Amino acid sequence: MTRVPMIGVEEYAQRVLALAAARSLSVERVPLGRAVGRVLAEPVAARFAVPPFDNSAMDGFAVRAADVGSVPVWLDVVGESAAASGSIPAVTPGTAVRVMTGGRIPPGADAVVPVELTDSRPGPVPLPPRVRIDEAVGTGLHVRRAADDLAAGDPVLPAGAVLTAAAVAALASVGHGEAPVVARPRVAVISTGTELVEPGRALMPGQIPDSNSVLLAALALGAGAEVVAARRCGDEPGALARALAELGGVDVVFTSGGVSAGAYEPVRQLGGSVEFSAVAMQPGKPQGCGLVDGVPLVAFPGNPVSAFVSFHVFGVPLLDALTGAARRRREWVAPALQGWRSPAGRRQYVPVVVEADGIRPSHRRGSGSHLIGSLHLAEALAVVPADSDEVGVGDRLRIMGI
Repeated sequence: MTRVPMIGVEEYAQRVLALAAARSLSVERVPLGRAVGRVLAEPVAARFAVPPFDNSAMDGFAVRAADVGSVPVWLDVVGESAAASGSIPAVTPGTAVRVMTGGRIPPGADAVVPVELTDSRPGPVPLPPRVRIDEAVGTGLHVRRAADDLAAGDPVLPAGAVLTAAAVAALASVGHGEAPVVARPRVAVISTGTELVEPGRALMPGQIPDSNSVLLAALALGAGAEVVAARRCGDEPGALARALAELGGVDVVFTSGGVSAGAYEPVRQLGGSVEFSAVAMQPGKPQGCGLVDGVPLVAFPGNPVSAFVSFHVFGVPLLDALTGAARRRREWVAPALQGWRSPAGRRQYVPVVVEADGIRPSHRRGSGSHLIGSLHLAEALAVVPADSDEVGVGDRLRIMGI
């Protein structure tokens, strides 16, 4: 039997990423309320300054610092400034203006005395004619200056930013109501295997529920894609080609199963420019990728944990390459709290739980590629280098967030 030489994870990942050049996604403008999770298509600058005007950081009284250098001192209250528009009186020597948090700083004022440092009661009380200041304040105290955060025209977010709740709030604060975003990649997921049946159905001998189509569709959604189809097909020749022909316009296809060395491997029978590789990783050694009718197709192994790991290692980067997303993968280093074996010559990805003082495998059998029933316990993947055949207690490992 001829042994197929293995290639490294990074080499194979470059083959997958190269497929992104085959597709070009459009740009659309969406309201900020629907923009979370989307990828910004172009840089965005501030239309307005933040803050747009000098305002108060406290409920209290706007004063001239020169008037309150020696306390206690009484000042005449000539009006107030709430967090709204309208005219406000100027602060002149010997006077103060009551101001609410976020309210405009009146002309002439250069400091704010918190209400707690005066004889005025906090809360909804009538405007007093005079106020006693009991503590001195310096120039600029509790004053938020216009453009202290951003000036009009300043860059806010770069192209490729994945929009979070904080990011869309930032866009709103600088005057934008919509965001220019890259269209979501249209993804189809196909699980291969005659033994697969729809989840929830009773099983006949030799049948198993199709968890892979559910798994990969959910992972693709979580990575920002639009899943237009999630289905299964049998192992007979031509079944996968017919399933692909029925899809219509998609930007990428993820398949599971049919890439190994068995007698019934429908992805290997597909043709096109799909190239198959033995990748030096565990789980996930058999992989395939290429173009089918100009559409990127990435073929993962059929074992569920293999498909799960493969999607995180190859699928997410491909979707990010399609959208231009500058996604920062959450990675850190942590010690192993228990030891396990690792296949020499292959990089191992082990589903783990994260504890305060380290990590441990989420299942007693580690990275077994069929352990889908307990995969939900995993919080991350521990990465064991290919030149290691064993992990010892206390060994520090690279950890990938999932």
